[in-house]
Amino acid sequence: MRFLLVLLALLAANAHAAEPPAGSPPGIAPAVAMNDRPMPERALDVSRKPVEVLKFLGLRRGDRVLDVMTGNGYYAEIIGNSIGSYGTVLAMEPTVFADARSRAAFAQLVGRVPNVAMIEVMPVDLDPPANAYDFVLMHLVYHNAYWSSDKYEFPQIDPDAFLRRIYEATRPGGIVGVIDHLAVPGGGTRAVANKLHRIDPAVVKADFARAGFKLEAESDLLSNPADDHSKSIFDPAIRGKTDRFVMRFRKPIEIMNP
Repeated sequence: MRFLLVLLALLAANAHAAEPPAGSPPGIAPAVAMNDRPMPERALDVSRKPVEVLKFLGLRRGDRVLDVMTGNGYYAEIIGNSIGSYGTVLAMEPTVFADARSRAAFAQLVGRVPNVAMIEVMPVDLDPPANAYDFVLMHLVYHNAYWSSDKYEFPQIDPDAFLRRIYEATRPGGIVGVIDHLAVPGGGTRAVANKLHRIDPAVVKADFARAGFKLEAESDLLSNPADDHSKSIFDPAIRGKTDRFVMRFRKPIEIMNP
């Protein structure tokens, strides 16, 4: 844990060493078009629309980014190339999901995009420094705050405690982008997450509001009316084509009265 805290602090500090002009436009489209991205990742671009999604979420050149539960690093690589050498990406993956194959693949990713680093840590143990990140991404993973599995040794998470740590780690004015598989209301949030790996958007909004975030905008960029929301996201009939919501939350800037 001490090593993790040191790594997080170093990444945050390095991002402040020199900063580009505020509002400098990110190179998102060129990053997505890079030829050295693995073909399986590039094949996902049509359904995931990373250029449109990251522009909507407000990614900026030079951002310090936390990619929560990065998976195969799909967005970590795109973001790392988008934000330039002044920015940093910390890609966090739960320890129980990392194996020799994924570590080797991520080592290759870091070789291609040196401003990306990876840590293996369980969500319950994630404890980043305060105000360390300008941009936090949760791509198809927030439902895991309600999911648990004995088979995969993934313990139950307290969503409120998890989001308190994310709130503290986000700088005032910083953004948290959430993309997830849509569930219809009812059925119990944990039960739905465990069975279908989906989440009701209203639950997400309520959770983030309790944590102190403000919902700034929503988008239907990834909506799919053909998804009836009754199937698991891993069902072959809908896998990769689920109805998804996109939300941009912001941590308020506190203004002190004179």
